[in-house]
Amino acid sequence: MKKVILVAYAACQGFIAHSQTAADTTKAPLVKLSGSADVYYRYNFNGNNTDNKTSFTNSHNSFELGMISLKAEHEFKKGSIVADVGFGKRAAEFSYNETPDKTKTAEVVIKQLYLGYQVLDKLKVSMGSFGTHVGYELLDAYLNRNYSMSYMFSNGPFFSTGVKADIAISAAWTAMIGVFNPTDFKSASWTNNKYVGAQLGYSSTKAPLKLYLNYLEGKDTTGVQNHQIDFVATYQVNSVLGLGYNGTVSTYNNTRDKESTEGSKQWWGSALYVNMDFTEKLGLTLRGEYFDDKDGLKTFAGTDGGHVVAGTLSLNYKAGNLTIIPEFRVDNASVDIFHKKSGTPVGTSPSVLLAATYHF
Repeated sequence: MKKVILVAYAACQGFIAHSQTAADTTKAPLVKLSGSADVYYRYNFNGNNTDNKTSFTNSHNSFELGMISLKAEHEFKKGSIVADVGFGKRAAEFSYNETPDKTKTAEVVIKQLYLGYQVLDKLKVSMGSFGTHVGYELLDAYLNRNYSMSYMFSNGPFFSTGVKADIAISAAWTAMIGVFNPTDFKSASWTNNKYVGAQLGYSSTKAPLKLYLNYLEGKDTTGVQNHQIDFVATYQVNSVLGLGYNGTVSTYNNTRDKESTEGSKQWWGSALYVNMDFTEKLGLTLRGEYFDDKDGLKTFAGTDGGHVVAGTLSLNYKAGNLTIIPEFRVDNASVDIFHKKSGTPVGTSPSVLLAATYHF
């Protein structure tokens, strides 16, 4: 009987050890997979789709597919890899330099692909293509509370390709510095021009406050010198009310013609986000944005320049990982850049949309 008990005990110990080993392996999967998808319907009260002057919602009275995303992440000791691909019109518009035909819905786009190495405890170096560090809003629809995008996001940058170093200065302060291809180019072998990017971040250890000062400068593929300074702030006032702010200034200098007397030109914008979460399932976001393009570089190209004031009210209803977003938006421009269905130019463009996003 004693021998039987000892054998049973040994068998149990082996089973427990095997179970613990198996449990340990399930804690850290070899590859972490995540993904998302979004769809929407938009109606423009001017009756056409030419009134959309921002990214990803260029449609009228039509049900549209946004983007399907699949992201794979893997870490091993000090190394890591992130591969993030997207399918659909949203992805094609994001990578507009690689996909000139943005009407394609079956386009496969590499959104992000980079390798990282933890050189020191507080220093990580990464090389590849990354979503931009500039701005408040993000490409993946489920990460934004407004479905339609701001003018500042739509006028870039979208992404950078190159090498960067992320530095953890302290518990509250972080920094990033990098060297990249010209903005929004994953490949730029025909030019020697490069951009330099940097970020200084602060996350309060005593209050729900985050601040980011972003910088990007360099010569584009045509030789025009660009400097952009961007500031982002978020503050969670209480469990119901949260605030966000984004301000950016982008300046251009013509360095191609050394005899040119043309001065620098710029566009700039400022947006305030008021987020209210009444329950875990129900929230509301109001975005107010002022976008100035007095030199006619972006939205007001082909005119003598102008500005636009846009207000967007979005309801967020969450059912697990699914979010339903009814949205109302009004854009009011100082120049008649919008049009009625008849072709009559107007300065105001109201629209509504209904969107759904899902992530896992």
